[in-house]
Amino acid sequence: MEKQYFVYVMTNKWNKVLYTGVTNDLKRRVHEHKQKTFKGFTKRYNIDKLVYYEVAESIESAIQREKQIKGGSRNDKIQLVNTMNTTWHDLFDEL
Repeated sequence: MEKQYFVYVMTNKWNKVLYTGVTNDLKRRVHEHKQKTFKGFTKRYNIDKLVYYEVAESIESAIQREKQIKGGSRNDKIQLVNTMNTTWHDLFDEL
């Protein structure tokens, strides 16, 4: 089986702060965010709700897509989330 990579967007319970990341194990990484395992942006802003993700075939394409999403406006990110998750519910349990 080929390795998969994920680009994901997370937010806090009020959907006010958006975070975009890349990982090769989405379930593990979101769990780490939820447990506040590491100091940093997501811990500081209580970002623990997965609202969007997509699969990439390579780490290079995942990183390129992450940069593209991060480079967009907040409105672009909101529209992207709405393509997959119009209610902005936590997708973690669906992984």
